[in-house]
Amino acid sequence: MKTLEDLQAIKEKLQSQLDLRNEAHAETKIVVGMATCGINAGARPVVTAFSDTVQEHKLHGVSVTLMGCIGLCSLEPVVEVTTPKDGKVTYVKMTPEKAKRVVEEHIIGGKVVSEYTIDNK
Repeated sequence: MKTLEDLQAIKEKLQSQLDLRNEAHAETKIVVGMATCGINAGARPVVTAFSDTVQEHKLHGVSVTLMGCIGLCSLEPVVEVTTPKDGKVTYVKMTPEKAKRVVEEHIIGGKVVSEYTIDNK
């Protein structure tokens, strides 16, 4: 049997995961391409890394969502990050390690990680 505190902790964790998917009030949006090509290229661990890093830093106003084909199959996994300051930035050939760096440097630090963007490929 769980204690009331245990149940409250579970509720808070699940609520924070649901909040990540709520785009309605998000100022910053992270969209990961999850078509067959993206999944085959490793998009699932990239989504997990983005979600975990956003939660780890307790970021509010940031959503992590999935999308079908973005149309850049040879550059998968593809991630679009939209912020009020920079607009939409497309990151390509993402990995979980790169995802963590994008959250820390771009979303938190405000500096686009240009070496991972489509303009650099």
